[in-house]
Amino acid sequence: MESQKQNELRKVLITLLRMAIGWHFLYEGIVKIVAEKWSAYSFLANTSGFLSGFYHSLSASPLLMKSVDFLNIYGLIIIGLLLFIGFFVRYAAIAGALLLTLYYFAYPPFGASLFGSGEGHLFIVDKLFIEAMALIFIVFTKDIGYSAEAAWVLRKNLIHKSSLTGKSSGEVEIRSRREALKNLFTIPALGVIGWGAFSNSKKYDVDVMTGATIQVKSTALAELKGDLPKGKIGKHQISRLVAGGNLIGGWAHSRDLIYVSSLFKAYNTEKKVYETLMLAESAGIDTINIGFVSNPLMAKYKRATGSKIKVISQVAPNMKNGDYFEQINGAIDNGADILQIQGNWCDWLVRDRKTEVIEKMMKHIREQGITVGLAAHSVESLIRCEELGIIPDYYMKTMHHDNYWSAHPRENRVPFEVDGKTNLDHNKWHDNCFCLFPERTIDFVNRTKVPVMGFKVLAAGAIEPADGMRWAFENGADFVCVGMFDFQIVNNVNIAFDILKNLPNRKREWFG
Repeated sequence: MESQKQNELRKVLITLLRMAIGWHFLYEGIVKIVAEKWSAYSFLANTSGFLSGFYHSLSASPLLMKSVDFLNIYGLIIIGLLLFIGFFVRYAAIAGALLLTLYYFAYPPFGASLFGSGEGHLFIVDKLFIEAMALIFIVFTKDIGYSAEAAWVLRKNLIHKSSLTGKSSGEVEIRSRREALKNLFTIPALGVIGWGAFSNSKKYDVDVMTGATIQVKSTALAELKGDLPKGKIGKHQISRLVAGGNLIGGWAHSRDLIYVSSLFKAYNTEKKVYETLMLAESAGIDTINIGFVSNPLMAKYKRATGSKIKVISQVAPNMKNGDYFEQINGAIDNGADILQIQGNWCDWLVRDRKTEVIEKMMKHIREQGITVGLAAHSVESLIRCEELGIIPDYYMKTMHHDNYWSAHPRENRVPFEVDGKTNLDHNKWHDNCFCLFPERTIDFVNRTKVPVMGFKVLAAGAIEPADGMRWAFENGADFVCVGMFDFQIVNNVNIAFDILKNLPNRKREWFG
């Protein structure tokens, strides 16, 4: 026979389960109201499961879409409220399970890689499945935990009993009222959690997405050829194709096209950045290299989505006030996994004979237990650091050939000119060439004994991905960092997958 303590524990656990699911539903509904012009259209139009015809028919009708959006938003809110406070719980649980089933079969996790890793490779059992099973359990369990419904029933029984006897029932009535108050605790709990969410949104802005708000392009993911190979940098196992952060940050090496950076920023809204990152992770890219100023955005993304993407943050010294560690500490505070001394600054510090700054920064990073990289555009920077014994956990070097139209003649190239003063003379540097002396870079890469990540391998869009990635991997890169828009991700992953399967001309052994 169940003891009183066991009964109380069971009620508490069921209540917490019900409240957790209820809050999830409620939060999803409120986010959709707050998000301007939210619609389930893209969610329905991009479905690729065996029931996709049904979902596509809904998205094809503007009138039906209005109904679907209304029912989706307010269905989530009503189900969430009823589950959280505990009223008509079984009806709410049935409705919630049905809604989750609709979500589940829109993007069924059937046929994905059974032995893959990450959220995009779940097979049959995903979060929607588990949550629906929990709701079905609530439907059939005898006890729904502490709830407003139970408090209402107790109060009704007390009123009925008093009307029959004409007087209160003393101690029994007091116990019943206490029991009723216990059942009503979910209401103030909802207020506390709601206030916390409101305060958080004021501080960090409204989350632009949650799990059911934005979906990655499953139709594109279905075209993936396989899982990206991985390598190791320091203690981190990462995909050999790494996402670049310039497009997300709005930096465009666009020669003399002055509008392109603004265009990048206009396209990559916060919502689009989230979609791009989710798609990249689902496609097997598990690491991104970002500029320092993008750290808060990545921290927010990881907080909002539960993402496990590894963040490589570029860091630079503050030479004005002599604080070499300001950005290092800031990146760590934002949760960066790997720190890399930024390429421009490595070049400038070597050029200006201030390599001791690089050494101090690298030492400070290692003292924090963080993997450290050293980036450069000019190979002379890395050669000089190597001569001085300044060896990072990995190098990041611009790696591309110069067989493209906008590359200026070799005889006019000068070390350390990258990211320097641009010239109006087409035969001189104008944000157009980032690996100035490819053969010198290849020589350095092939003799170094630490991992190398190639970046600018497409010369900022001047070289085709298949050409640029193959050149970098064949000439010794262990990883390549490529800036990608969302519509380029799956194609680039497939290109990297094909190249890494067949590299007959690579001479350097793999490091990492």
